[in-house]
Amino acid sequence: MGITYKDSGVDIDASNAAKKRIRELARDTFTPGVLSDIGSFGGMFACDFGGIKNPVLVSSTDGVGTKLKIAVMMNRHNTVGADLVNHCVNDILVQGARPLFFMDYVATGRLDADVIVSVVEGVARGCKEAGCALIGGETAEMPGFYADGEYDVAGFIVGIVDRSRILDGKSIRHGDLLIGLPSVGLHTNGYSLARKVFFELAKLTPNSRVDGLEGTVGDELLKPHLNYEPIVRVALARNLVEGLAHITGGGITENLNRILPDNCQAEVRPGSWPVLPLCQVMARLGGIERDEMLRSTNMGIGMVIVVRPSNLAALTATLSTPWYQIGQIIPGEPRVTYRS
Repeated sequence: MGITYKDSGVDIDASNAAKKRIRELARDTFTPGVLSDIGSFGGMFACDFGGIKNPVLVSSTDGVGTKLKIAVMMNRHNTVGADLVNHCVNDILVQGARPLFFMDYVATGRLDADVIVSVVEGVARGCKEAGCALIGGETAEMPGFYADGEYDVAGFIVGIVDRSRILDGKSIRHGDLLIGLPSVGLHTNGYSLARKVFFELAKLTPNSRVDGLEGTVGDELLKPHLNYEPIVRVALARNLVEGLAHITGGGITENLNRILPDNCQAEVRPGSWPVLPLCQVMARLGGIERDEMLRSTNMGIGMVIVVRPSNLAALTATLSTPWYQIGQIIPGEPRVTYRS
């Protein structure tokens, strides 16, 4: 007999079994706008945007980077999918958009159905919590491209905002205040640096315990990427926000400047918020300077809100999480500076 596709490393039957389990996970996220089932060639979503006069679609795509390495090392795969969704939700949130639907892409060398389903469980959970429908995706088995046990995951999101409610930073002006919302971990950025510090320089393992950390190194590194949409939803509805910056790759240094208009500089005050313990330990073990940490990790701030001083009390009254006044907008070129 001739060879089969399975002989080359691709198991169609295993893939079909995984997709059957994934279909039920996705269906549980469906909203009234979903018109197609999982397994269709394309996902369909009805564009009924009642109450929005001038609808604008906002889209984004991203991954979770080498945080996946930690998931593989810990054999814990049901969190990174939610990280992916929350990252994408936050990326469109900063322009004022709420999510409509999501699609995922999972690629692996040799398909392990339990692992793939576990990843998609996290995606579905993140979508459901965000009120976002998971309407489709792709599971690719590519033997020889990924090492055994490794996989990659990416997501694509589409959201909506009324044109009159778009946040583009143009209303930011001198004197506005910077409010930082806390993260609970590295979220989905800075993991290449973290792995080098903990596993290469310090010779630790995911199960190691380090002074200053509540859990094991692996537990701390897998802490979730927060979804900030529920936290700022009311403030956005009341027009209390002038700008939002999602603190992802590049830290505060490389993300806050992305929303600044001409002649507006963000002056941030280190010490005005509690630095994430994980970041403190990383800096100590790796001998990493402050400025490098500020442009490599979130340092404990996952989202920055720009608000008028006159709206500060009204805005903070809507927040269901701790917040920190971490700086202000001053005259200057659009960049982030630090004032000790």
